Amino acid sequence: MIREKMKVVVTRKIPRLGIDMLENAGFEVVGNESERLLSKEQMKDFVKGAEAILCLILDKIDDEIMEAAGKQLKIISNYGVGFDNIDIDAAKKRNILVANTPSDLSSRSVAEFTIGLIFDLLKRITEGDEFARKGNFGGWKPEIFLGQNLEGKTLGIIGLGRIGCLVAQMAHAFGLRVIYTKRTRDCEMEKKYKLEYMSLENLLRESDIVSLHVPLTKETYHLLGDKEILLMKDTAYLINTSRGGIVDEAALVEALKRGKLAGAGIDTHEYEPEVNPELCGMPNVVLTPHIASSVKEVRDDMARMAAQNVIEALNGRTPPNLVGA
Repeated sequence: MIREKMKVVVTRKIPRLGIDMLENAGFEVVGNESERLLSKEQMKDFVKGAEAILCLILDKIDDEIMEAAGKQLKIISNYGVGFDNIDIDAAKKRNILVANTPSDLSSRSVAEFTIGLIFDLLKRITEGDEFARKGNFGGWKPEIFLGQNLEGKTLGIIGLGRIGCLVAQMAHAFGLRVIYTKRTRDCEMEKKYKLEYMSLENLLRESDIVSLHVPLTKETYHLLGDKEILLMKDTAYLINTSRGGIVDEAALVEALKRGKLAGAGIDTHEYEPEVNPELCGMPNVVLTPHIASSVKEVRDDMARMAAQNVIEALNGRTPPNLVGA
């Protein structure tokens, strides 16, 4: 009897490289070729009979979805570094492997994007762009759109993982004083880039710019709310290229309205794909649609890693990027 090919479902369109890898490995690949997010009921129907689910970070894969897939489901491979969209506890109970794509290329892209947002805010680039496009430029003036230099400013990094370390390295090159907080001190990085370790509260008090680089977990959800933002300088900027839920967006809006913060650069949003309409109307806020890692080489690398996780798992081997390993 000829055994049917194992079924791999891909919840949304990804670079062709990943699909080719899966098909060349002998799997039946069923893809959702649209850019449309599937509803829960659509997802339940879509994953039926799958041995592997390759999903994106906006796809909520909970116990109901795993149940709908069936007992043969062996792995959920997330196309993304974060995995807060997957119910890890439910997967463990069902002996389903969960893997992600912590691409080094992605880390560098996000770090560079973070520095880009800092430049944008302090130099008021987006504000100036919008002003010029509206035909308001009446010639050079000595005090038009006065910005700030980076050198001498204090950058506070919350979370010194791969991305946080790269941001620290780049910031050091621009003459920023860099302070950081994390669960455990990184003495090696401290020596290499003259970093200073602080508690979260002291970091918020001292920073001219605060940049978030932690995963979204139960512990980090609304890590920055009313109480924490109140500790920050009125002249400080907030940068979030991590996860939207780490910041209480309502508290951020109120702080910006009151002039409690000088501005913010937001790439990840609390209620993605929705963008807070109040933030949209603020000239001192730069908003981008979760594109910090949006580089072709990065997206291809993530597709390769996501596919490789599936290939290894369905061949009885340990995926290279197993979550919790």
